[in-house]
Amino acid sequence: MQRQDGTLVERDRGTPQGSAISPLLANLYLHYAFDAWMGREFPLVQFERYADDAVVHCNSEVQARQVRDAIAARMVECGLQLHPDKTRIVYCKDSNRHGSYEHERFDFLSYTFRPRRVKSKTGAFFVSFSPAVSNDATKRMRRAVKRWRLHLWVTKTLTDLARFINPIVRGWINYYGRFYKSWLTVVFKQLNDYLARWAMRKYKRLKRSWRRGRRFLAHVARRDPALFAHWRHGFKPSGWTLGAG
Repeated sequence: MQRQDGTLVERDRGTPQGSAISPLLANLYLHYAFDAWMGREFPLVQFERYADDAVVHCNSEVQARQVRDAIAARMVECGLQLHPDKTRIVYCKDSNRHGSYEHERFDFLSYTFRPRRVKSKTGAFFVSFSPAVSNDATKRMRRAVKRWRLHLWVTKTLTDLARFINPIVRGWINYYGRFYKSWLTVVFKQLNDYLARWAMRKYKRLKRSWRRGRRFLAHVARRDPALFAHWRHGFKPSGWTLGAG
């Protein structure tokens, strides 16, 4: 390992925290310790794994407990340990599963999976165990919007702001908007509020008037609805958004 001062330290185990090679080595090891082992021991049990997070699909609580205990033993065998707080059995409650259980939701890849009311193609409503953007991911996006401090960019134009914002927002929508896009409303309402505050600082006639600032932004959105990436997906300052889907 090379330190910041350029000196080299010989290592015979482990990798430094934050090292670029650490995720690759961990992924290779978990493929051996978990993926390949699951394929041998439980060939009919489906699972997903990303880095050191995994979701395993079981048909019953009895099977879930059996698989969980086997995985725990396998991890110890490989010098690892399941996280005591994150490892849990979740009941995937929906219209066909009416029981109750201690845990009925979980987070995976910044999505929250839980029972949700959805509409079928025929217009009937039912309960589906489905994903939508997690609260933690929503908070991260809102913190990012706040850090931008767009209302202070008064020397820039709306086009300048869009050029900076759109690549980031487009990524958020492409990832988090695949399921229940309307759950992003709180993020983009905040973003529109910052744009309105920018207008209020930029133009004297809008100063200290939320009503005029929002009206100005709504007028721009009607005139140029594709200016901002979130406007193109229905999150316009007029307050109208796309429904869940």
